[in-house]
Amino acid sequence: MRPFQDLIVWRKAHELALSIYAETKAFPREELYGLTSQLRRAAASVPSNIAEGSARGGAKEFGQFLAVALGSATEVEYQLLLARDLGYLTEPSHRLLEGRLVEVKKMLVSLRSRVLTPATNSQG
Repeated sequence: MRPFQDLIVWRKAHELALSIYAETKAFPREELYGLTSQLRRAAASVPSNIAEGSARGGAKEFGQFLAVALGSATEVEYQLLLARDLGYLTEPSHRLLEGRLVEVKKMLVSLRSRVLTPATNSQG
């Protein structure tokens, strides 16, 4: 398997996590151990699972880590909605982050499908 940094989905997930960290700096202080922490952890979990899965021995394991990354991305999706509805994120910020998140989720689904399809596994 090639280095995880070469995977476009990892790069986009990493950029999304960085953007979420930047946005959550403005969240209320009382949310530091609540929504801020949850959102940051879930956002960091997406590229973390892509990276860890890419280092595993086989396609099946990588596929499982991609599924976990997708689950974390869906968690981020809800938490962004919650942050918007609580007034912590502006509508434009929410739309921007949500758009990036949807792109990452589509890429995860596509990569997982390719990884788990036997015909593409032999091509590396």
